[in-house]
Amino acid sequence: MVNFRKYISSAAVLASGLFLAQSTVSTVLYSQNYDNQKNSLNLPSPASSMERSVLSAKELVDINVNTMMADPVLKNADWGFVVYDPKTKKVISSYNENTPLVPASTTKLLTTETALNLLGENYRWITQLEYAGTIDENGTLNGNLYVVGSGDPSLGTNKAGAGSYRDIISDFIGGLSREGIRKVNGDIIIQTALFKGNIAMLPENVVWLENNNYYLPAGTTREINPANEKLIVKKSGFSAEKKFFYVSPYAHQMVYAEKYEGDGILTTKLPDAPAYLANSFRTTLVKSGIPVTGKVVAKMTDAAPENRKMISAYKSPTLADIVYYTNQHSDNSLAEALLRTVGFQKLGDQTSESGRIVVTDHLKNAGFDMMGLTYMDGSGLSRSNNVTPISQVKFLTSLMDEKYYRSYLTSLPIGGQSGTLKRMFLGTGNGQVFAKTGTLNKVKTLAGYLKTNSGKTLVFSLMVNNYSGSVDMVKKRMEKILEPALDL
Repeated sequence: MVNFRKYISSAAVLASGLFLAQSTVSTVLYSQNYDNQKNSLNLPSPASSMERSVLSAKELVDINVNTMMADPVLKNADWGFVVYDPKTKKVISSYNENTPLVPASTTKLLTTETALNLLGENYRWITQLEYAGTIDENGTLNGNLYVVGSGDPSLGTNKAGAGSYRDIISDFIGGLSREGIRKVNGDIIIQTALFKGNIAMLPENVVWLENNNYYLPAGTTREINPANEKLIVKKSGFSAEKKFFYVSPYAHQMVYAEKYEGDGILTTKLPDAPAYLANSFRTTLVKSGIPVTGKVVAKMTDAAPENRKMISAYKSPTLADIVYYTNQHSDNSLAEALLRTVGFQKLGDQTSESGRIVVTDHLKNAGFDMMGLTYMDGSGLSRSNNVTPISQVKFLTSLMDEKYYRSYLTSLPIGGQSGTLKRMFLGTGNGQVFAKTGTLNKVKTLAGYLKTNSGKTLVFSLMVNNYSGSVDMVKKRMEKILEPALDL
């Protein structure tokens, strides 16, 4: 925590006087008009020529932090801040740096780094089309087609440059043509070793379970595109302003719907891309004049596997591409998929629990300060997640020597320019802040790297829990705290 008594120079005395005079505005009770009042937040500004002449950048950072302690938006909040020099390995300025706080989506910093470390930047998921049986002189396959998945979280989503379902099906049909298959006398079997009957549970205490929303049973959605699934329910008795939840008939876990559309229809997303791909593939084959006599069948285990030949293989974007999309867009579904993927690769089953074990073991081995860490999910949706600001900055510092650091850094939104930081740091700090954002109800966080005006790279963490006012008010104060750090 910053202590003004360390400033003994006459310049510091002047600054303290300025601060005391200006901070009287912070004693008023918070009101909604607070941010609209002209000059209501009279923080010592690094843009002030007088203050620049008598105060160092570090002193300005410290003054801003101390001023925020009495600010109506933050004075009753739980918050922590660290700015850290990775070369000297020293804290430049801090406040509550050892306090465990809810990190929200800055949790993705841990998840995406673990995936890059354990799987490599060029890791790809592969979805294969295979066949078993024989092809006769008329081009009839007397046997089954297999769609063999590997848990590709981007399958059919167009995320991170992923191919569409139409593109993948076109490749599959091209493979059949190369093999001379003009009719399929058998089933299309969906098979992936990654599911094996595992029931994936939602993270504990996720944010969308907090508001006493409704829970609904689900009928079949087997023919519905998982990227735009619709569940039909009776609208009477439900509020369109709430979110709605039900148990997926595929994954046996809660799936949420954002809103109603039309007459009693809910829109949501369902993570069963292989089923949709296989059903769409069968429909397209029939429409293209390639009859399929059998059905689409899911076979998660196979005690007596048939000999099969690969027809076509679709490769996902690289893991580096997936991580870039995940962090730029703060994509929760991709982050949870990465968690399950590292769990499968290391422990052999694709559950969130295995993923948590793998991530925390990796962090321990990497020297992460585990004091104050509670890692509950891959995305940061759970309010049971906790981390300290100092552990975040030391973790981010340790990555600067890793071979994948460039990909990791590139994945972070840039202040004023890209991703979830596009609307922050539009003036000072534009193009100089590279960080992951996090947002939950009454939680706003930011952690990453900043490039100073002198060309140095510093590491920072700023987490605010239980603030007053709006999230935009907190964003403004975050910018104010970090502005003078650019002159360090």
